[in-house]
Amino acid sequence: MSNAEKNPKGVQPRRAVLQMPEYHPPLAGRDGLRLDFNENTWAPAPAVAECLRQIDAVGLTKYPEREPVERVVAAHFNLAPTEVLLTNGVDEAIHIVCETFLEPEDEALIAVPTFFMYEVYVAATGARVQHVQADASLQFPVENFLAAIHARTKLICIASPNNPTGAVVAKKDLLRIAQAAPQAVVLIDEAYYHFYGETMMDEIRAQKNIVIARTFSKAYGLAGLRIGLLVADEGLMRHVRKMSSPYNLNAIALECLQVALADPDNYIDWYAQQVRECRTLLEKSLDAIGVRWWPSQANFVLMQIGPLHKEFVQAMRRRGVLVRDRSSDPGCDGNVRITIGPMEHTQQGIAALQESLKEIGWRRPDGN
Repeated sequence: MSNAEKNPKGVQPRRAVLQMPEYHPPLAGRDGLRLDFNENTWAPAPAVAECLRQIDAVGLTKYPEREPVERVVAAHFNLAPTEVLLTNGVDEAIHIVCETFLEPEDEALIAVPTFFMYEVYVAATGARVQHVQADASLQFPVENFLAAIHARTKLICIASPNNPTGAVVAKKDLLRIAQAAPQAVVLIDEAYYHFYGETMMDEIRAQKNIVIARTFSKAYGLAGLRIGLLVADEGLMRHVRKMSSPYNLNAIALECLQVALADPDNYIDWYAQQVRECRTLLEKSLDAIGVRWWPSQANFVLMQIGPLHKEFVQAMRRRGVLVRDRSSDPGCDGNVRITIGPMEHTQQGIAALQESLKEIGWRRPDGN
């Protein structure tokens, strides 16, 4: 009997892989003003661009050395090197945490809508995902979330500010959640920290089940270099580090990261301030038009377009501006997310938004 006859289906992956959800973001054909992925819409800091020009090709022959840069990162955040781990973007950070702490019989708790990759990486371990749905306000459902914690809850994922809503969770509530689940790792995703300004990093030693994730893709403008960060108590990090590849970050990313952190041009403060000012401008513009929006502390705003959401996204594309339809997210039917950048890009986005709504015949909910 041939091998094909013995195994007529051929090679099969693990059951968890067959059952896990797939995430296929529109990563091709993104020509125009990219207000769809919450990227930095401008550029990285001038010092980073200069660093790239100065990199010696000979250095590419060596394996990347992550540990010296982790010492630099730790010093920047007033942490011990044993409390930090650099990752290949926040995506790998989430993946590593899931693989470190979840068994197939465990459960992970998330409030939806939120970043979809939590669900993907949890499912890859074979563990079960438990959802807590936000109400119509799209604020974090604190009390319902606390009520959903039980003995099998081994991982809790919370983005603050959240994506796609921009909503935040108060520090006191994050601590309540961590204290209510001492058996669980609480992953707090601070990808949009620079546009909000509040962090839980100072709690990792007192509340030892908290893990913080950060990214250098947003405010720093280094999405193409894929640099993320995990911060946790040394005891937790000892386990997490076992799951990480020793060469997960490339040498160019490690070199540029040190320059970005030094920030000799005060670029991060400038960019974050631009986003905060332009966020207010966009909100006022949406109010004037009559488009409902949700309060955001991130570099984007989620807005209610309604039944014409697909037509709106296409009309914006025809004007060279990309936005993200979030209607498939739980509780987000008819919602579209628009990224906020510096003033020039925000004004371009607002002008395209006004023209697009007029083109598709959009009407205010009150009929005016």
